[in-house]
Amino acid sequence: MRQRAYGYAAVTMFCLGIAPVAQAELKPISEETMGEVTGQAFMQIENIDGGVDGHQFTRMTLGMDVETRVNIDDATAGEIDGGMDFAAQHLALGHIARDDGDQFNGRTYSAGDTVHFEAAKPYIELANDSAGELAGFRLGFGQARGSVSSITSSFSGDIGLKLVDGSGQEFDATLFDGNTQATQYRASHIGIDDGTADCASGTNCAPLTHLQSLYVGEEGVDGVTDFTSDFFIGFQREGVDWQSPDGATVINAGKGVFINLPTSMKVDMSQLITQGVDRLQTHRDDMGTRLF
Repeated sequence: MRQRAYGYAAVTMFCLGIAPVAQAELKPISEETMGEVTGQAFMQIENIDGGVDGHQFTRMTLGMDVETRVNIDDATAGEIDGGMDFAAQHLALGHIARDDGDQFNGRTYSAGDTVHFEAAKPYIELANDSAGELAGFRLGFGQARGSVSSITSSFSGDIGLKLVDGSGQEFDATLFDGNTQATQYRASHIGIDDGTADCASGTNCAPLTHLQSLYVGEEGVDGVTDFTSDFFIGFQREGVDWQSPDGATVINAGKGVFINLPTSMKVDMSQLITQGVDRLQTHRDDMGTRLF
């Protein structure tokens, strides 16, 4: 089942609209008839043992696929103690191809075509501590890939970007506060944590506002971005070890808001500092690579 995200509301309203006038007589179905029926549950509920951290998890997954393009003027989360865990302007999922021949996810697009953000099996997951109290919850997707664009001033979580220094060596991107302290909490900069980063002077460190678009997903073959199971936003009362839906990885999310953005992208550090990563087209009227 693959539908546009905006279609679900219409389907739901349609179903609710006909429900009051529906009449039917309930009759038992034989085991033989039931054996001829195959299908997939709309919702799956799992109880998961968290292991060493003592948390118990309940994950509710919806059996649906989504293709969407969304624009949000302003997005904030975790506004407390004089700051925000996440703050971004002009947040967008999905984009519009600027040129004929643009390629993404193994497809070729013409100028003006919508390149949807693709997601499957959205879920809500709850984490309870040993006393049965809610320790956190998260929203995520069993599979996700597509572009995410924003002008981000504060970010809590992890961005799975690879950064390449002047010698060609690759590093996992590190988030920093304005004082070049590595952090996953309310970061404002991103760079290479090799002992040389200096966000004030722009040495191996750049403002997050320079990273205006990235592709969520995992590295595939022949330049095709594969789906990732690790794209989520979590809200934690304490540190929680969230397990990937496929069980392959465990991601520790600290107290507060935590956004996990896995990407297969590699960016030259000098480019990120000087030019930045240009924004994809996210509006029908192209507002430029820097948006505003």
